[in-house]
Amino acid sequence: MFETITEIVIKVKEDESFRSSLTPKSDLINEVGLDSLQMINFILEVEDHFGVEIVYEDLDYSYLLSVERFINFLNGMEKKIG
Repeated sequence: MFETITEIVIKVKEDESFRSSLTPKSDLINEVGLDSLQMINFILEVEDHFGVEIVYEDLDYSYLLSVERFINFLNGMEKKIG
């Protein structure tokens, strides 16, 4: 899942350097620097790739403080669905 998130970040940011710099501990807001429009595009890409619908009310800011936390959030969604 981390590799897919990395590919989405590269696509949204249009910056290949994230392939080598993004880690599970990377902060999606402060380190990656997703602005509000990029965040919307990021969420839409995640929804398309993983076949989920992210309810914005469930997406707490703390889930974006690392890629790992965001992946845990997505994994939690799968348990709710499945």
